[in-house]
Amino acid sequence: PEIARCVGEALGATMIPMGSAGAKAMAVVDGRADIYLHDGGQYEWDNCAPAAVAMAAGLHASRIDGSPLVYNCENPLLPDLLICRPELAERVLAAIRAGRA
Repeated sequence: PEIARCVGEALGATMIPMGSAGAKAMAVVDGRADIYLHDGGQYEWDNCAPAAVAMAAGLHASRIDGSPLVYNCENPLLPDLLICRPELAERVLAAIRAGRA
């Protein structure tokens, strides 16, 4: 997504293309990646397990505005997701805000 490109540029990151939300989240869990950022639209079932595993591993997981992930809603659309190392969360969220300004 465009936002991932913008944040990557702001942080001097290298983009790593890979498959599903689960694969991307597990790349952060196992240390192959530092950030998984998505804003292309997902549903609760697309990211609930990856986010739960990431949070259990001590990682940051939130919406891209920093708000908590909320599941079991009437409308199951959960359009964006950030999973990252906790020490990067504020920098990533600030880069997102700057990119949207």
